[in-house]
Amino acid sequence: MAQFNVSDHVVLEDERVILRPLVLADDDHLIPFVNTEPEIWKFSTVPPTGPGGMREYIRAATEARKEGKEYPFIVFDKQLQRYAGSTRFYDIQLKNSMLQLGYTWYGKDFQGTGLNKHCKFLLLQYAFERIDMERVEFRAAHTNERSIAAMKRIGCTVEGILRNCAANADGSRRSSIILSILKDEWFGHVKDGLHKQL
Repeated sequence: MAQFNVSDHVVLEDERVILRPLVLADDDHLIPFVNTEPEIWKFSTVPPTGPGGMREYIRAATEARKEGKEYPFIVFDKQLQRYAGSTRFYDIQLKNSMLQLGYTWYGKDFQGTGLNKHCKFLLLQYAFERIDMERVEFRAAHTNERSIAAMKRIGCTVEGILRNCAANADGSRRSSIILSILKDEWFGHVKDGLHKQL
């Protein structure tokens, strides 16, 4: 069975990015995004609204870490020397050696810069090589073309659509696309393919 202690202080780093555990005090780093770029969360089912919304977003994420359900990170771009956004492991199922990777968002200055590929490489490497996951799953609104294209580029396989499976923030319904990477795919071709893109 996979081993993963959510109380561990997990820091992932390469030449481009640092991922460290999200903490309550990070509100200072992330509140500016809700003040100036609220459209970042267009496809989010839990968009933070205003400073209070971001504080609650962070509080809920850190509480989920304490409960062993999620592991949220804050993302620091070493190239620009600025905090870029957040991402996390969630729906952590150690018994089944699987988890989901998502709740990923970056400020506009960091989108399309290659930062996301560095983050995904580090997160996938940790999931498959350090905590022995067999499967990492990704989800996105089926209309979120940008995110879907990014997931396909890093090597995800599309599995299908969950129809009308969740509520949007405005109360309307959404369908979600399901993608995944399996451990043998990571070692077989995804790792090398993604590394070449960095």
